[in-house]
Amino acid sequence: MPSLERGPAAGLVDALWRVALRLGFPLARAWWHLRRPSHEGALVAIYVGQALLLVKTSYRAGWGLPGGSMHAGETPDVAAQREMEEEIGFSSHALRAVGEVCGVWDGRTDRVHFFELHLDRMPELRLDNREIVATHLASPEELRSMPVTAAVAAYLRRDFC
Repeated sequence: MPSLERGPAAGLVDALWRVALRLGFPLARAWWHLRRPSHEGALVAIYVGQALLLVKTSYRAGWGLPGGSMHAGETPDVAAQREMEEEIGFSSHALRAVGEVCGVWDGRTDRVHFFELHLDRMPELRLDNREIVATHLASPEELRSMPVTAAVAAYLRRDFC
């Protein structure tokens, strides 16, 4: 299936953010490999029919899901809603908690809370064009061969902790 949307024409500020993210992420990974911090996050699997909405970040090779780190004192469901709004401009939907995956990814010990949202039609999305630069609605057949992040691969295998 084709990509659904790209953000608006990139301005200079957006381009600078993408460069900063591309340079900063490998540095952060190197730091995490040295320090081995614990990390907790929340991701949202948005299904439109049988297809799964994937997002492409400006700094990772694999496709991911909307979501990210939990802030101090934030619950997983609040973090999932906040990240979904920040990354794709989509919010105010009841999310269903489906489990957690645990692993060591990018040099840090991760616990990722997964939520699902099932929709009948594709929502209107608003990408930030800095962190999130593209979306793709992947069929179940496509998912088998697409490069995805380690946390998403664990979710697809239902490798919950």
